[in-house]
Amino acid sequence: MSELSRGLEGVVVGSSAISKVYGDEGNLIYRGVSIHELAQQSSYEEVVFLLWNGRLPRRPELEEFSARLAAERQVPEAVLEWIRTAPEEDSMATLRTAVSALSAFDPDAEDTSLLAAERKAFRLVAGMATLVAAIGRSRDGAAFVPPHPNLPHAANFLYMLSGQEPDRAAARTFDQALVLHADHGFNASTFTARVTTSTLSDMHSAVVAAIGTLKGASHGGANTRVMQMLLQIDGSSQTPEVWVREQVAAGQRIMGFGHRVYKVEDPRATHLRQSSEALAKARGDDKWFVMSRRIEQYMGQDKGLFPNVDFYSASTYYMLNIPVHLYTPIFALSRVSGWTAHVLEQMQDNRLIRPRSNYTGPTAIPYVPLAQR
Repeated sequence: MSELSRGLEGVVVGSSAISKVYGDEGNLIYRGVSIHELAQQSSYEEVVFLLWNGRLPRRPELEEFSARLAAERQVPEAVLEWIRTAPEEDSMATLRTAVSALSAFDPDAEDTSLLAAERKAFRLVAGMATLVAAIGRSRDGAAFVPPHPNLPHAANFLYMLSGQEPDRAAARTFDQALVLHADHGFNASTFTARVTTSTLSDMHSAVVAAIGTLKGASHGGANTRVMQMLLQIDGSSQTPEVWVREQVAAGQRIMGFGHRVYKVEDPRATHLRQSSEALAKARGDDKWFVMSRRIEQYMGQDKGLFPNVDFYSASTYYMLNIPVHLYTPIFALSRVSGWTAHVLEQMQDNRLIRPRSNYTGPTAIPYVPLAQR
């Protein structure tokens, strides 16, 4: 029997030049550039260019790249109409089906060449924001807001969601959040996209499979559960510390803490904490930040656990007036840049991903004819 590594933990299954997670020191790099520098200085459009091309763009390249993304923001009316009539279920389920539907209208849908995949990547990154905003508007019973041709990617999403152009603080905060969520090594959803691509399937199928994986509470769904926790605490008569202590004593997991890879603080959480605090000051309401900070301090002192990317993204999105049901779709809105980068990379040096398993069932069971059973 082969040595077993449950969950593929510690198993190297491939090579990639896209991103690297340094779990012991709490750092993350995209194409060699530290997430700390990117979070402080870069835009989401720059990061998408970096992930796809392996380097940061020059100004003319960035302007051309951003214009091309903006030109692909419209999605087929038939897909929007389906969103209007979709049942009010999990918004990730709606997004998963909507992205699948996009493939029916994509002129390159069944073209598996690298050039066609690059064109589809533009449409998916640009269109995903439109779909997520449309899902939010539909759940509120509001009319869809067409994409703004002149706003950057992050600001355009907030505009499509609310119908109003966001102020500079909101736009910058959301842009930074997209930068921080763009890629993260061979995480579960990215690995799923690569497995799908390795079968020579198409890019839409790979992204749909990745969305289905991200949907899980142990992956992208955690940020939704963090905000649900904060709302529960706010509606109770207990302090955050007492509420969390009782949940831990009852064997409940506190979402937003700990990470499979990071042994110290998740570097993305560092910037999201700062964003949450800055946004709270700008809005003149620090309730959600203070509550989150108290929970973080309790979990650090009592359990030795650090916050991950999900913890402060919850309060940040809430202060941006983003509905809780859209938190995980927004994760997908950002991560689609990483998924498509990995699809493109997998296509350029492909091998079918086909691991083995240790069989634990019975052997040599004699067959009993149906009449004798």
